[in-house]
Amino acid sequence: MEKITLAMGNGGEENAKLIGLIQKYFANELLEKAEDGTLLSKLDSPVMSTDSFTITPLFFKGGDIGKLSIAGSCNDLAMMGAKPRFLSCSFIIEEGFLLKDFERILASMASELEKNVAFIVTGDTKVVPKGSCDGLYINVTGIGEQMADVSQRRIEEGDMVLVSGDIARHGASIFAAREGIELESEIESDCQSLWPLVADLLEAVEVKAMRDATRGGVAAVLNEWARAQNLCIEVNEEAVAIDEAIKGICEILGFDPFVLANEGTFVAVVRESESKDALKILKKHNPSAAIIGRVTSTYPARVVLKSPWGTRRFLDMPSGEILPRIC
Repeated sequence: MEKITLAMGNGGEENAKLIGLIQKYFANELLEKAEDGTLLSKLDSPVMSTDSFTITPLFFKGGDIGKLSIAGSCNDLAMMGAKPRFLSCSFIIEEGFLLKDFERILASMASELEKNVAFIVTGDTKVVPKGSCDGLYINVTGIGEQMADVSQRRIEEGDMVLVSGDIARHGASIFAAREGIELESEIESDCQSLWPLVADLLEAVEVKAMRDATRGGVAAVLNEWARAQNLCIEVNEEAVAIDEAIKGICEILGFDPFVLANEGTFVAVVRESESKDALKILKKHNPSAAIIGRVTSTYPARVVLKSPWGTRRFLDMPSGEILPRIC
């Protein structure tokens, strides 16, 4: 079975073979020029983001590191109200990595690029000795074109908070796969590209802020916003959808679903007058979408979780080790 060798990172014939394979999956006019840099077309209000992906395991229910790298990078741009346009991609590959697995990952990346109508226009490959990395690491830098002014600085008292779907899928899925936990219904990661949904949402309403709830989950997003604006975010716990299998894992292992990672679920803030229209758009893509809370001034810089029984507790910013290597 063919494997990636150290010679494939030597800048010679073997390296050219590896780069040729990558170019086959990412083929576009800009990448085909094969120069040290790529001249991009002029963009109005360009937005730039970068992210690195080191997930374990590399393949999981609902995706793999390749799908995750493109979706995650494009989602960061989408959360700024920016349409993804151009991406760079760098691979750090461990000697001995199976070539068929690498091709499977490239195919996942190509599929996700198509969904975003985005293009990889430059990149790099490094092959490192066995034991120097955990199979494969990917770095992606993205450039998008902002279509709307979306920023946490626009959040105000009286605004409504929505979530685009049920939460904690990715974190629970990765943990179950890593630990070999068998469940009656297998948990699938929510890993997906969000730009198609965000584009629909921006056409329908004025979105003030958005954030994909990745590391630290919904709890991290809400606390960052509350602190940034010195406002309180009050959340109706019952409104937040959580799959029963995920609830079971959390109860058994003591996890809080509000801090588990998501890779295709985001939190948004809109004016109260537009919240129902926003919810209609979100529900077209995911029936579990919901209006989950309101921005107030009750407890500045804090997030309050209201239980179905009428009690309240602070939902704190996550701390310590939660789930390593989820992205």
